[in-house]
Amino acid sequence: MADTSTQDRHLPASARKLQKAREEGQVARSRDLSHVAAIGAGLALLIAFAPAASRLLADTLKHGLRFDARTLAEPDAMLRQLAEAAHALLMVAAPVGLVLALVALGAAVASGGWVWSWKALVPKFERLDPIAGAGRLVSMQQVGVALKSCLLALVLGVVGALYLRSHVEDFGAALGLPLPAAVSHTAGAIAGGLLLMLLALAAFAAVDVPLQRLLHARRLRMSHQEAKQEHKELEGQVEIKAKVRARMREMANRRMLAAVPKADLVVMNPTHYAVALKYDEATMAAPRVVAKGADLMALRIRDLARGAQVPVLQAPPLARALYAHAELDREIPARLFGAVAQVLAHVYQLRAALAGSAPMPGELPAIDVPAELDPHAAA
Repeated sequence: MADTSTQDRHLPASARKLQKAREEGQVARSRDLSHVAAIGAGLALLIAFAPAASRLLADTLKHGLRFDARTLAEPDAMLRQLAEAAHALLMVAAPVGLVLALVALGAAVASGGWVWSWKALVPKFERLDPIAGAGRLVSMQQVGVALKSCLLALVLGVVGALYLRSHVEDFGAALGLPLPAAVSHTAGAIAGGLLLMLLALAAFAAVDVPLQRLLHARRLRMSHQEAKQEHKELEGQVEIKAKVRARMREMANRRMLAAVPKADLVVMNPTHYAVALKYDEATMAAPRVVAKGADLMALRIRDLARGAQVPVLQAPPLARALYAHAELDREIPARLFGAVAQVLAHVYQLRAALAGSAPMPGELPAIDVPAELDPHAAA
C-alpha cells in the first residue's frame, strides 16, 4: 500500500479532521490582524490621553531635573528620583500594555476563534532533528512567510522614512519650544506617522486574513487514502455504537421480562401489543407499567404471564392506549385511571372467585378509553 505521505493531498479536509486540528490548537490566525488591532488601539489611546500623558511626562521630567543642596548631600537621591520616575511611567505603561494585549487577543480570537488546548504545549522532540528542521526552513510555506515579512518591513520602512523626511522640520522645531509644548507637538507628529503605518498594516491584514485561511485549508487537505481510512474508522465507530445500543436494549428487555411474573395483569391487543401492570396500594399512587412490547415481544410477555399464572386480558383499545402513552417503569397516565380501574376490578373479582370467596364474574365489560388516546381511533 502506498504511503499516504507521498500522495497528493487535493481533497478538502473533513469535518472530523478540522475538529481534530482545532483540538490540537491548529487554526487559521493572522498576525497582521493582531498587529493592526494593537497599533490601532495604541494610537487611539495616544490621541485620547495625549494631554494627560504630556502633563505627566512634563511633571516627571521637572521633578527628575530639580535638585538642591539637600539633594546633593544625599548619596542615593539620584536612585530615588529614578525609581519614582520609573514607577510613574510604569503606572501608565502597565494599563496601556494590558489594553493592547487584550485587543491583540481579541483580534486573534476574531480571526480563528477561541481554542483552549494543552496539546500545543506538549514538546515534540522530532522537531529537534536538524535535517527535518532544514527541510522546514526551505519549505514553500516558510519562504512565503519570509517574503511577506520582508515586504512588510520594506513597506513600513519606506512609509516611515518618507514621513520623517517630510516632517523633519516639525521635529526640529520641537527643540525650540517649552517642554510641555514640545512633548505635545512631538506626540502629534508621532501620531501622524503611526496612522500612516497603521493604514499600511491594515492593507496587509486585509490580504493576510483570507490568505491564512486558504493556507490552513491547504495544510489540512487529505489524500484519497486518508479519506478512506477515516471513513473506515467512522464506520467502525458506528458499528461499535450500534452493538452497544443493541446490548443495552437486550439488557433492558431482560430486566423488563423478569418483572412480568410479578405483575398483577397483562392487557393485550390479541397479538400486536401487550402491557403488564402492577399496583400496590401501600407503595403506589397509581398502577405502574412494568413491561410492554409489540409483536414478538408482546407474545413473549403473554407466554411469561401465563406461565406465572398472571391474568392476561384482551382489551385492544386499552392495550393500544397504554402502549402509546404509558412509559416503562412509570405510572399510567391520569386519563387512563378509570379504564385501568375497571380491568383491575375484574381481575380482583376473578381472583376472589378462584379462591372460593365470591361468585365467578362475567365477561370483561366494555372499557371506556378516551378516543384521542387510542392510536387506531385517532387515525
